[in-house]
Amino acid sequence: MTVPQTSRPARLGWVLAITAVAALVVALDQLVVATALQTIHQDLHATMSSLEWTVNAFSLSFAALMIPGAEIGDRIGRKRAYLIGLVVFAIASAACALAPNIGLLIAARVVQGAGGALITPAALALLTAATPLHRRGTIMGVYAAVMGLAVVGGPLVGGAVTEGVAWQWIFWINVPVIALVLPFAALKLSEMKGNRVRPDLLGLLLVAASMFCLVWGLVRSGTAGWGSGEVLGTLVAGVVLLAGFVAWELRAPQPMMPMRLFMVREFAAGNVSALLLTASLFSTVFFLAQYLQFCLGNTPLGSGIRYLPWTVPLFFVAPLAGRVLDKVGPRWLMLSGLLLQGVGLLWLAMAAHNRDGYSACVPALVVAGIGTSMAMPAQQSAVMASVAPSSMGKAAGTFNTVRQLGGALGIAVLAAVFAAHGSDRSPGQFADGFSAAIVTSAIMALIGAAAGLLAPGRRPAPAPASGRVAEGAAVPTVEEEAGVGVS
Repeated sequence: MTVPQTSRPARLGWVLAITAVAALVVALDQLVVATALQTIHQDLHATMSSLEWTVNAFSLSFAALMIPGAEIGDRIGRKRAYLIGLVVFAIASAACALAPNIGLLIAARVVQGAGGALITPAALALLTAATPLHRRGTIMGVYAAVMGLAVVGGPLVGGAVTEGVAWQWIFWINVPVIALVLPFAALKLSEMKGNRVRPDLLGLLLVAASMFCLVWGLVRSGTAGWGSGEVLGTLVAGVVLLAGFVAWELRAPQPMMPMRLFMVREFAAGNVSALLLTASLFSTVFFLAQYLQFCLGNTPLGSGIRYLPWTVPLFFVAPLAGRVLDKVGPRWLMLSGLLLQGVGLLWLAMAAHNRDGYSACVPALVVAGIGTSMAMPAQQSAVMASVAPSSMGKAAGTFNTVRQLGGALGIAVLAAVFAAHGSDRSPGQFADGFSAAIVTSAIMALIGAAAGLLAPGRRPAPAPASGRVAEGAAVPTVEEEAGVGVS
């Protein structure tokens, strides 16, 4: 194994704070526009189909460029990639706020996604490398709480800012936050690079094109229809390109994504489980915002506030789950967390089906929130602890790409189920479609729980005497123990 290049180790507290804040900003911007779409529609005189692309444009570039972004971080340095990503994201956010028409807003959202694709894998890789092995569960619990808060809290932030100030401030607020983070990141983070190898340009092209086609097909399926030439063509092209990527990586002398990583049970189980959790989570967040407004008559801000029973458990349960993770390993937290998420969503679907009102949804949201909070840190830890330090950028890029695919897949599937069982012509018909869609979301969570069984239990790992592992230290990983160490 080649130990990655590093500089003086950074303090873990600084690394956690810096990476978590930026990750929060990126994740929040993915769904923050959901409750502001009607206001943007009025201000920019946009059509409903173009409004859809204010969400999809970000998702497309974010997913398509995640693995290439991780490769760039491995090559130029993850700290440097992180800083560049922050600057790009801040400039794109200002462009979103200043956009005079919907076309320029969509273009700026594409650039935002590209900046996020540099930030996210670099942040997770830097944090994992800076964390001692015996504390990774706890730290991943805090990081997962931040990420989960961003997903579930997006509608609340979007509604509050839109009603209290103006929709443009959804984007303006990113600029001072990033301006505050940048100098601390430059001073406090330690540089870390992967192995110096010849760039895998064909691999980069194939994975970016395949992710673009797959996400395009999924996000367009609700509008164009699953049977349309556009959707079928892009999905088939995405699958073919992905197969070509896998075939090339298996024979490439210096692959950007070693396929042997997927032979590691912990890595594979964490990614499959994350795909299904994110599919269930993103789709439920998307449809619940509409249910709360259309069926229950809440304002955008009121709808966001009603997410709190789902959001609050993330503050308490995810860090606690991280501590438990250090003792019991990822398998049982992934299993029990996704089981609870599935049960909570089935409860939510029943409340909607029975027209029980919001009060009946509260305990269901609490149960689902506890389950999500348990599973997320276990998934992140399972993936990142299974690879050697020089593979952490690739692992982080793969993990976050899988999550983006899961979000797009979940929304597309639930949209199809909703259309088959209900419509938006009346609150009653919407509730019928919503109930059926949330049952589907629960089923995805339960399948994810089964995938968690594939993850191994706790791996004994003695704590270092100093209580700390420096960045780039050669610690044993599942990848190395399985005989598939990095070249």
